[in-house]
Amino acid sequence: MAPSLLFLAQLPRPSAARHAQLSDVPVMASTSAPLALAFSNVGHSFSHLFMLLYPTVVLALEHEFGMSYGELLALLTVGNVLFGIGALPAGWLGDRWSMPAMMVVFFIGLGSASVLTGFMASPLGIAVGLALIGLFASIYHPVGMAWLVRNAVNRGKVLGINGIFGSLGVASAGLTAGVLTDLINWRAAFIIPGVVAIATGLVLLACVRSGRIVERKTDVKPRPETSHRDMVRAFVVLSVTMLCAGLIFQAVSSALPKVFAERLPDLTNGRALGAGGLVSLVYFLAAGAQFLGGHLADRYSARPIYILAYVIQAPLLFLAAGLYGLPLLFAVSTAVFLNTTAVPVENVLLAHYSPSKWRGTAFGAKFVLALGVGALAVPMVAVIHEVTGDFWWLFVVLGGLAAAIVLAAVLLPADKQTALAAVQPAPGSPD
Repeated sequence: MAPSLLFLAQLPRPSAARHAQLSDVPVMASTSAPLALAFSNVGHSFSHLFMLLYPTVVLALEHEFGMSYGELLALLTVGNVLFGIGALPAGWLGDRWSMPAMMVVFFIGLGSASVLTGFMASPLGIAVGLALIGLFASIYHPVGMAWLVRNAVNRGKVLGINGIFGSLGVASAGLTAGVLTDLINWRAAFIIPGVVAIATGLVLLACVRSGRIVERKTDVKPRPETSHRDMVRAFVVLSVTMLCAGLIFQAVSSALPKVFAERLPDLTNGRALGAGGLVSLVYFLAAGAQFLGGHLADRYSARPIYILAYVIQAPLLFLAAGLYGLPLLFAVSTAVFLNTTAVPVENVLLAHYSPSKWRGTAFGAKFVLALGVGALAVPMVAVIHEVTGDFWWLFVVLGGLAAAIVLAAVLLPADKQTALAAVQPAPGSPD
């Protein structure tokens, strides 16, 4: 954590006058917004990649430490909890201090924590390293996504593209961990990506200090805010749906390497590379769903799109409970595609129903639920497999959660303005 604090100290908080001055300079705005979008997209990939290295690496640790899959997977629990709980204070700091500065801390802290994990020699040490990865990774979603929305013209489109980068991070995690583990060792699966993240943070730091990236305190394209009553109603409903969606995402992404190793032995041979590569394939195929969801949310009311994604997803998860081989692969891939489609739609809804000056905090609250409380999915996966020796009950529970999302989402305000003016870029503004 020390390196991150040193860099944090080098990033003075810009004054309000400086914010106003910089926001009035068209040339600076035209160069700052695209760079902000680019670093935000890369950050989204990294946040998911680093959090999902371990579920594949764990397949190589069962023999090294003489522990069961459930015991080893449980080492990720604290990191997953911090990944969510840390989002609220991170979002608050982004709103009150500086989003670009917080992103520098994210990249350098995340990379340093990953390198440290790669040097750990005991299960307890690995758990500590994973906890630090989760803590620094928690910065991205509330800060990076609020930063993205603030610099975006077409929210749905930009959130969809950002979602693709997030999906690519999820997809490449299994492949990255599998390749580095099988070709070098499990330590390389943490150390090499960690060095890349640190280097990215140093580049962002240089851009901030040189003025190529400047702080914005207002949206590039402001939108009329909805009524307080609708904001409260929407956030209560979304709190339920985001929690359930977070449980589904974390359970599926954590369990899939083991699910594929056990239920598709002909395709994986039970190896980390085979299982991790297949998981990567599923998420690579689903990556384009982020753009689809964002595009639809720009063109139509987000509410019915959000509901439909889970109406179809629920029966697929129930079916997956009893499937093996290629039918299982098809059902899971389709469910992941639909879950991924819903992500930018959900973020458009949250951005629409949250005030601009508190958007980082609003996203922080979301990810406390989706990733913090949702981290209970990891011990749930471990306990279900430990007790039953299979994943049948896991898929039944996940199907029930998808059905709960449908029942809650119908209570969202029937507002057709979530895409208001989204298809009309502001003159001279990047999207």
